[in-house]
This record gives sequence, structure tokens and C-alpha cells, in this order.
Amino acid sequence: MQPSSSAWCAVLLGILCACGEADDPRGPSNVTAEVSENISTVVKVRWTTEEATIGYVEYAYAKQNKLKVAKMVNRDGKAVLPNDDSFKAAAAGADWNSAPGMALLLTHQPGAQSWPMTGATFILMHTTQAKPENAKEVLRFFSWAYANGGSMAAELDYVPMPPSVVLMIQSAWKQQIKDPSGQSVY
Repeated sequence: MQPSSSAWCAVLLGILCACGEADDPRGPSNVTAEVSENISTVVKVRWTTEEATIGYVEYAYAKQNKLKVAKMVNRDGKAVLPNDDSFKAAAAGADWNSAPGMALLLTHQPGAQSWPMTGATFILMHTTQAKPENAKEVLRFFSWAYANGGSMAAELDYVPMPPSVVLMIQSAWKQQIKDPSGQSVY
């Protein structure tokens, strides 16, 4: 994560980790958990016995289990709640084209409605395909998923990519994924 200031990191992350990156962020009490259910249990138990506890779980888990959430101040200085619209705003406001291979972490993206800690799932493919017929079928599947999977994702409390981002992705497929002779696979 790239916070806007070290004070932001110190206040937000408090006892969980120091500013910067760490493989094993632990607070003073050395309590860690690896999955959403365990994290939420630790937070609930410690909340009743200590002054403050912060945990970070996946949005779908928090929504399905009606966990309390906190507003965060985003890059534009606006306090926003985590929800479908704030995640979509972060994805829509990101500068995907400037990231090599569109590999972009969606932390601290511009936009008054953007949630500052959004993540995306990536599709990794070779730009030159040794078996273009297989690549074509893979891209056909993902194209179908983008066109038809949004409602399924929403039913599971995941957030589909905004249509403008899907168009960028599909354009990148056309431009970057080629067969051995240099012809577009998509």
C-alpha cells in the first residue's frame, strides 16, 4: 500500500504493522490470523477485552456476516465506505494503460468515491502464444465471463469490473496477445 503520508499509515494501521511492506505484520500482542473468519473472530474477541482492534477481511465476507466497517479517507481527501460503488470507482479511476501488462494494485487511486484499498484478480497470459487455438478459447471464456458473469459476481458479493475497464482489457488482448506469426489471437 502506498499511503499519502506516514501519519496516515501510523493512524490507520496502528498496531497491525509498521509503515511500508512486511511479510509478517504483527502488532504488539503478536496476534495474527490468515483467513477472514479467523480474523473477524480475533477482532470480535479482542474488541471486548482491549481498547481497540482493527482487522482487514475480504469485503464479501464482511458483507455476508454483517460486520461493522469503517470509513477511510481516500486520495482525494474524502471519507468513503467500502461498497460496490467505491470499489468500481477505484477500478474506473485507475491508470491501467500506464502499468505494464495492466498489472496494477488498486491502492490509493484517484476519485472522490474511490475506496483506497481495492484489489483486482489478474489473468496472466503469454503475449506470444505457442498454441493460439487454446489462447483463443481462453480469451473467449473470459470475454463471456465479462459479458455474463457480472450478475453472478454480484450474487456472491464480488464487484464486476466497470464496462470501461473491460473494454480496455479486451483492447489489450487484441493488441498484445499474438500467435507465433504476430497475428492477434483475440
